[in-house]
Amino acid sequence: QVQLVESGGGLVQAGGSLRLSCAASGRAFSTIAMGWFRQAPGKEREFVAAIDWSYVSTGYADSVRGRFTISRDNAKNTVYLQMNSLKPEDTAVYYCAARYGGSWSRHNYEYKSWGQGTQVTVSS
Repeated sequence: QVQLVESGGGLVQAGGSLRLSCAASGRAFSTIAMGWFRQAPGKEREFVAAIDWSYVSTGYADSVRGRFTISRDNAKNTVYLQMNSLKPEDTAVYYCAARYGGSWSRHNYEYKSWGQGTQVTVSS
C-alpha cells in the first residue's frame, strides 16, 4: 500500500490558479496509476483527472478539460494537478488516489489508497 498526502489547496478568486501536490510513500510509485477526485458538499465524489504509471496516458473530466493539467514526477514520488481558470463550481475537497495496476480509471472504486483531501474554495 502507498500513503498519500495532498497539499496546495486554498482560497482563490474565480479565474485564478492553484497547483495541488500529492506526495506518495511506501511503495514503488512509478508502477502506480494516480488520480484526482473531488467532492463538493452534498455531492458524490467525482473524477477529475488521472495519469498512468508511465505518463503516456492521461484522462480528464469534461468539466475540467483544457483548464486542469495532471502530471507526475516519479523521481519525487509526487503527482500534481495544475488548475487554471478556476470557477466557483470547482469548489470541493480534492483527493488524490492510487490505482495498483498501472493504467488509470475514472471509477473511484478502482482506487485502493486515498489521501486525506485538501480544500479548494473558489470565490466569485
